[in-house]
Amino acid sequence: WVGGGGGGGGEAGREKFNPDPSIHISKMNVIIPFSPDVPCDSNGQRMWWAFLASSMVTFFGGLFIILLWRTLKYLWTVCCHCNAKKKEVHRITTGDGIKRADKDDGAASEVGWMTSVKDWAGVMISAQTLTGRVLVVLVFALSIGALVIYFIDSSDPIESCQNFYKDFTLQIDMAFNVFFLLYFGLRFIAANDKLWFWLEVNSVVDFFTVPPVFVSVYLNRSWLGLRFLRALRLIQFSEILQFLNILKTSNSIKLVNLCSIFISTWLTAAGFIHLVENSGDPWENFQNSQALSYWECVYLLMVTMSTVGYGDVYAKTTLGRLFMVFFILGGLAMFASYVPEIIELIGNRKKYGGSYSAVNGRKHIVVCGHITLESVSNFLKDFLHKDRDDVNVEIVFLHNISPNLELEALFKRHFTQVEFYQGSVLNPHDLARVKIESADACLILANKYCADPDAEDASNIMRVISIKNYHPKIRIITQMLQYHNKAHLLNIPSWNWKEGDDAICLAELKLGFIAQSCLAQGLSTMLANLFSMRSFIKIEEDTWQKYYLEGVANEMYTEYLSSAFVGLSFPVICELCYVKLKLLLIAIEYKSDQRESSTLINPGNHVKMQEGTLGFFIASDAKEVKRALFYCKACHDDITDPKRIKKCGCKKSKTPAYKKMRLACCFDCGRSERGCSCMPVNVRCNMDSPQRDIPLSAVSVNDCSATLRAFEEDQQSALSPKKKQRNGGMRNSPNSSPKIMRHDPLLIPGNEQIESMDENVKKYDSTGMFHWCPSKDIEKVILTRSEAAMTVLSGHVVVCIFGDVKSALIGLRNFVMPLRASNFHYHELKHIVFVGSLEYLKREWETLHNFPKVSILPGTPLSRADLRAVNINLCDMCVILSANQNNIDDASLQDKECILASLNIKSMQFDDSIGVLQANSQGFTPPGMDRSSPENSPVHGLVRQTSVTTGANIPIITELVNDSNVQFLDQDDDDDPDTELYLTQPFACGTAFAVSVLDSLMSATYFNDNILTLIRTLVTGGATPELEGLLAEENALRGGYSTPQTLANRDRCRVAQLALYDGPFADLGDGGCYGDLFCKALKTYNMLCFGIYRLRDAHLNTQSQCTKRYVITNPPYAFELVPSDLIFCLMQFDHNAGQSRTSLSHSSHSSHSSSKKSSSVHSIPTTNRTNRIKSRDSRDKQKYVPL
Repeated sequence: WVGGGGGGGGEAGREKFNPDPSIHISKMNVIIPFSPDVPCDSNGQRMWWAFLASSMVTFFGGLFIILLWRTLKYLWTVCCHCNAKKKEVHRITTGDGIKRADKDDGAASEVGWMTSVKDWAGVMISAQTLTGRVLVVLVFALSIGALVIYFIDSSDPIESCQNFYKDFTLQIDMAFNVFFLLYFGLRFIAANDKLWFWLEVNSVVDFFTVPPVFVSVYLNRSWLGLRFLRALRLIQFSEILQFLNILKTSNSIKLVNLCSIFISTWLTAAGFIHLVENSGDPWENFQNSQALSYWECVYLLMVTMSTVGYGDVYAKTTLGRLFMVFFILGGLAMFASYVPEIIELIGNRKKYGGSYSAVNGRKHIVVCGHITLESVSNFLKDFLHKDRDDVNVEIVFLHNISPNLELEALFKRHFTQVEFYQGSVLNPHDLARVKIESADACLILANKYCADPDAEDASNIMRVISIKNYHPKIRIITQMLQYHNKAHLLNIPSWNWKEGDDAICLAELKLGFIAQSCLAQGLSTMLANLFSMRSFIKIEEDTWQKYYLEGVANEMYTEYLSSAFVGLSFPVICELCYVKLKLLLIAIEYKSDQRESSTLINPGNHVKMQEGTLGFFIASDAKEVKRALFYCKACHDDITDPKRIKKCGCKKSKTPAYKKMRLACCFDCGRSERGCSCMPVNVRCNMDSPQRDIPLSAVSVNDCSATLRAFEEDQQSALSPKKKQRNGGMRNSPNSSPKIMRHDPLLIPGNEQIESMDENVKKYDSTGMFHWCPSKDIEKVILTRSEAAMTVLSGHVVVCIFGDVKSALIGLRNFVMPLRASNFHYHELKHIVFVGSLEYLKREWETLHNFPKVSILPGTPLSRADLRAVNINLCDMCVILSANQNNIDDASLQDKECILASLNIKSMQFDDSIGVLQANSQGFTPPGMDRSSPENSPVHGLVRQTSVTTGANIPIITELVNDSNVQFLDQDDDDDPDTELYLTQPFACGTAFAVSVLDSLMSATYFNDNILTLIRTLVTGGATPELEGLLAEENALRGGYSTPQTLANRDRCRVAQLALYDGPFADLGDGGCYGDLFCKALKTYNMLCFGIYRLRDAHLNTQSQCTKRYVITNPPYAFELVPSDLIFCLMQFDHNAGQSRTSLSHSSHSSHSSSKKSSSVHSIPTTNRTNRIKSRDSRDKQKYVPL
């Protein structure tokens, strides 16, 4: 036998075996192998057979006993079964079997001591209890320890003489195996099937490793033998890690399983080769052995499994070669299947699977939901814009799909402020990884282009539930697609909008923006640019883009007002900010201990400021807005350059402004908060009840009754018949709704009957924010094409909508609500005509049946006959919407219906019907258009509608899904397909709107949630959280009786357009300064101007100008005006408009293109009003119903 099985076996281990020549042995007479290299035996006698025999006897002896026991048990069972049958027959025949059966059942019900011991052993070895888990882990750890001892002993000869009391490793190995023996006993007791237990892998390992240790102690010999089988314990490695809750995912469990099986098989096979190669073949008297270390055998097995076989190390023994023949079959199959799968699992490990490490002094937000290159780039471009103050916020994106290469490159470009982690917010473990409990907020993005909006909203709601369940206090800002799904957020107990939780409903805001454009064309573009962060692009040429981009650079900010403004009224402060600080103040917010915050948009001069008032400003960057906080009358009164207004040292340190917020006081009484008798009723009555998002302007209590009377007269005026036209129709004020007259006139109550009507009839919803009427069946509002053709519609809104019975609902209620806001008088409401599929509109009608002045023409917006039937050439606005946009995969074809409808309308030609009517009907000109009216009257002007002969002059706003499709709307523009949406001509002119512009609201809301409150107040017409709660309950507006409190809610500002053609501002329209107009409108009428809607070619001074207009936001003071300009303004509620149909609010230019309208402002003397009433009475013989 060649000594030294390892690499360090010494020189003796490398010499060839030569037996002593003095000893003559015949091979045929050898019974017991021997070797002179066994140091403890002078005869060289080997004892390996004793170690192997102990294992074989244990295994086969136990197997024999088990089989014998089973055989005897089977025979006993058969015999007992025969006896039981005889006893049963005897029991039945004797009749005394009942008592015996009860005794037998009682004995069977008792648990034997063997069963108890078995159950106890099962609990001890199972991982269901702490003791069991500790025992299982300990057994595995000791098995690995025994394997390590084998690795150490493998450097010694295969068989050596060792003294148990002197060999430390043998003592440790003995202790380990005693423990294994006890554990084997527990497993044997707990096993239900002893035979299968005896044949288990772990049992076989114990048979061939435990008994040889005891033999070693008895013989003072050590045989390396089959101790390598301890490597098979590695197969249980994944189970142990699962017991310790280290492995939780299926991929990790599978990876550890594959690796443990592969490694244990590899090490076990290497141990067998090491044994036989260092021992030799027994029938060769161990003469053909070779010295191989254990690790050389490991190397040999690896090159064998991989079929490489370098040949530097190979098996020489017959047993080794025979084993290699069979091992290469299984090893090659295992290598070919396991290794690629292991590599695949390792390669598929999440690259972004770490955990976020928070940085001290730096906040972080978590962004999840729809994470794509487009959504992330839009978000980061706005969130990290340079116009904001230094953004010391780290953005952590969490998504369950790893980013593609483009998105990964985007993250790398912003690596200092952006991190990405792969996971799901529905998994609490992933929420812990991104430290959601310490995050400043969580933002959830929605997929605006999904085919099923309700499913997308449901996914985002589930994300909110998961996040709130993990950390209820986290602030969440989520995007929602459908308005009706916002109600589900109210069901989440920890959802609290007072703590900053917000839901940005894209459908609500998108349709609200479009609806406001029906009242003031171009307003959607202006508001979208205000809450989006745009960099200033300077253009030297005198083009319309120059003025447009100067306005685009403005954004909306909030800042606390300086103490220098305390005691001043809002108009005075607004003028001072605009003239001196170059800031536009449009609204203020108050907070107090008694009531929630309320946003007051352009309040009148009733309100004076107190300490800690928060202002809403329009400015180009956040640093400019600081002037309102730093302004000091003593230090900055004589400064003309606003850039020099910085924080001065004369102010003493004061309590933070937010701790001093008080509600505004009235100039007249000087009392504060609850004691103020001049404060609006709804303000004083709601001091103790939370109220938010309701913009309130100051109005005295005495005005409430006047408001109620004004409304009643308003209704009478609206129901009164107008002058009959020669063609059977009638013409009304452009600000009033279109009146529809049938050929078969229907009688309505006379004036006496109208005056005697119940004053408590429900005309508004329960909040007083919207006009309301009893629900109507859809059949009553349907117009056929012939009925529509016999009707004269004018000054109305035509909504062309594409959809069918399968289309997702877009929520038309959000479009109608702003047009039915209660700060309009009833006669000012524009009639709305829907043109589209009746099947689709029936599905939407449930949310529309409580709004007045709504009609439906079943048809298609692509039919010119349908468009002519609704007098599209006389409408104030044509809106093109589609509910089918997200059902098409090709992005360029998503807007095909809207684009085709827009181009179809623009190519239509019309007769000069208005001119014919005016020439043939002296009574057509509405009262107030008389040029003899005083031109300097402050209530001067109704807007004259000129004829439209081409569809290109019809005001249109088209909704788009894909921004790049805007290039197809205008054929005369030179927009590049890669141009950003806000730089294109259709968007700048207010004729196109895309939902993508609302992405900026996410970051704007995070930095200042008041911005969303203001935008929602301006856009929705007054929707409040209270109203959302009512809609969540009933999904419909609820009518309410008119009370002073609800009527006071009508007293709020609205957006309008003021023409400069003539009227009180005509002197400024021709070359005047915008700043002078701003101050005059503010001082005289409390009107707050904030932009211009100008003809595109106004700067060219040509005779044939294009009729298209573009938006200029917040022009500078010295900006020169032209007569054709339309001014965006915030107009106060006119209490007298219900009595006198001619007021400044009536002179607002209601979103018609300037090619169709011009402004002339006339007052109506009382005598003229009386004469008109008389002439109206004389025409009561021909009455008809205005719908």
